[in-house]
This record gives sequence, structure tokens and C-alpha cells, in this order.
Amino acid sequence: MARWCDVEAQAPELAARARACLDAHAHKTIATLRRDGSPRISGTELTFRDGDVWLGSMWRAVKALDLRRDGRFALHSASDDPPGWQADAKLAGVAVEVTDPGVVRAVNGPNVPGGRSHLFRLDVREVVVTRLGEPADHLVIEAWHEGRGITRLRR
Repeated sequence: MARWCDVEAQAPELAARARACLDAHAHKTIATLRRDGSPRISGTELTFRDGDVWLGSMWRAVKALDLRRDGRFALHSASDDPPGWQADAKLAGVAVEVTDPGVVRAVNGPNVPGGRSHLFRLDVREVVVTRLGEPADHLVIEAWHEGRGITRLRR
């Protein structure tokens, strides 16, 4: 499974575009899988640190329980409304819970509300950036898939 630094090494321009979209707004949307296999959408935030993408969660939040049971996820950056929209990014992969207290403190900080939280490292299998082309009369969809590399589509 790929770390974020692997994506940056294999697809630096795409990784930079995706990171800009993900950093543009604090809140993102994550899809997880409920116990019965149906999708659940939740708000979340991300942290990029030490070559990885990290997702924290309040203790025993349903998205955290979903990810503990089945780590598969899809995540979407926030988007601006037209006419200001330029691009958005999506990540997909598997979230792996990290419980080492030193790592949790380093990523989440020492003052977690309630004293407990979940921390997941996101193993990235797919990165997609959809953006306006030049001229702005079409879309450019760029994707990186683990093991396949980069694809580009103009629509």
C-alpha cells in the first residue's frame, strides 16, 4: 500500500494539485462502510505529516468504528461554488488505525478533547484531481492508481 510520500515520488505534479485542493478547506467528506455494507458519509479533517496522510476522529465516533471494522474509504475535498471552482480532489484506499501513544500524541497533539481519540494512517490506492482545462471549456481528470501510475482524461 502506498504512503503519501510514494504518491509524491511517483506523481509529483498530481500530488501537489491534490494536496492544494485538500489543504484549501479544513473540512472534507469521507465515505466509510457500515456494518451492513451500506455507505456512510461523514465530515472529517486531514493532516499531512512525515510522508503520510492522517485522519483523526473523536473516540468511538461511527466513522472510526466503521474504519476499524473495514478500513476501506473514499474521501472528497471540499469544493468551491461556480464560478470560483477550479478543481477538487479525491483519495481512496485503506485506513489503518495507529494506537502507539507517541505517534498519536505527535500527530494529534497533547490536548485531545475528552482525552481519547482514534488516529488512522491512510494508505492511498487512488488519487484523482478533476480540474478545469485551459481554456476553461472542458474538464481534465487526472488519476494515479497504485500499481498503474497516472492516467489523464479530457471531457
